[in-house]
Amino acid sequence: MELRHLRYFVVTCEAGTVSRAAELLHITQPSLSRQLRQLEDELGAGLFDRAGRRMTPSRVGRALLGSARDVLARADALKTAATFHAHGRIDRLTVGAPTVTLTDVVAPFLATLAPEDPTTDVLGADGLSAVDTLARGADLAIATAAPRAPYRSRRLAVLPVWAYVPARHPWCDREAVALEEVLAETVIILPPAFTARQALDAALLAAGTTYARVIEAANGTVAQAHAAAGRGVALVSDDPRFGLVPLRVHAGHRQLEITLFAAWDSRHEAAATLEAFARRLGGFVTARYG
Repeated sequence: MELRHLRYFVVTCEAGTVSRAAELLHITQPSLSRQLRQLEDELGAGLFDRAGRRMTPSRVGRALLGSARDVLARADALKTAATFHAHGRIDRLTVGAPTVTLTDVVAPFLATLAPEDPTTDVLGADGLSAVDTLARGADLAIATAAPRAPYRSRRLAVLPVWAYVPARHPWCDREAVALEEVLAETVIILPPAFTARQALDAALLAAGTTYARVIEAANGTVAQAHAAAGRGVALVSDDPRFGLVPLRVHAGHRQLEITLFAAWDSRHEAAATLEAFARRLGGFVTARYG
């Protein structure tokens, strides 16, 4: 069994079709199909239910998907450990990011680190660019824009800004809502330094509109608490709390969302280690949020 076969299995499960998975993996569709069959033969079980072009994980495939991801994560950890020894180990690494990202992304990732990984600290960076965050002492910065050379970056994820409503709200059975509908309600927003607020303000500027009734909350948890109390619709990127229902927000033909990048200085003495760390973080975010 080869690690690349497991990676092909995981990516195909996430992509939903062989053609899309082949595109993401930069290999031909016949080659991918053949190697997935090889993995099934190796395991002695069918991993997919095939219907036309779509491939959905079979019962066995769903049962094994978590284990496959775990094997790949452990392999990545091994590569990172090798990088530490080859390029100079960092005993302490500081990640700078906005508060919500630290809470919902970075902290859960830190809980997965191994004893041989560097001790990792965090630095709050609300409203700061990646370059400013690095200048304040972070080794790795998470921001919504990729900096230019001599800095390097890796896209981590595209995360939605959710419209949170209580389970009793008329929208609770829906999956998405238009921004115009949200603006007809009392909107619970965050301060301007928060990335969710910045994405919202950019969408409002593009649409040439603004709020009618608004409540500004100190952070995402407080905003969701107001929504749970029935005071309005909370527009935040935080994970759900208080039993609220998350709805995707469509602004015109686009979805209201935030793109996160991990950035580091290419001149850093452990730049290779930072790149490996960013790659692992990206894999964790993909596994957690899709």
